[in-house]
Amino acid sequence: MTLTVKLLLVLALVLSIIVPFGYYLLGERSKKRYKKALGANVFFYFGCFLVAGIMLFGGAPVEAAETVSSSATGFGYLAAALSTGLSCVGGGIAVASAASAALGAISEDPSALGKSLIYVGLAEGVCLYGLIISFMILGRL
Repeated sequence: MTLTVKLLLVLALVLSIIVPFGYYLLGERSKKRYKKALGANVFFYFGCFLVAGIMLFGGAPVEAAETVSSSATGFGYLAAALSTGLSCVGGGIAVASAASAALGAISEDPSALGKSLIYVGLAEGVCLYGLIISFMILGRL
């Protein structure tokens, strides 16, 4: 991987953070600034994925067995990170909706505390399942 490609990736990452905030802060007080900020963020975010994908799969083919095993190890770490990260994002969304509904139910009827905490705990269990799967993946590497 050349220095130019690395600098391009770093520049795209920095721009994906700075540009949407600039659009948001400097834009007029309307929905247009939200759309511009979201559009810039999506453009640079997927641009980073595109550059990273080109760097990942665009290299010269290597025939050494060590490189193949290190590639498999790298994909294993990537799978473990994705299983934990995506399950935590899903669990966070579930906890957000379940906890707000539980607080509303508790404010109307305090005896509903036990029932509502069970549902919030079930939503948090999704995160634990993802963490267990990532430990299982890491144990196989």
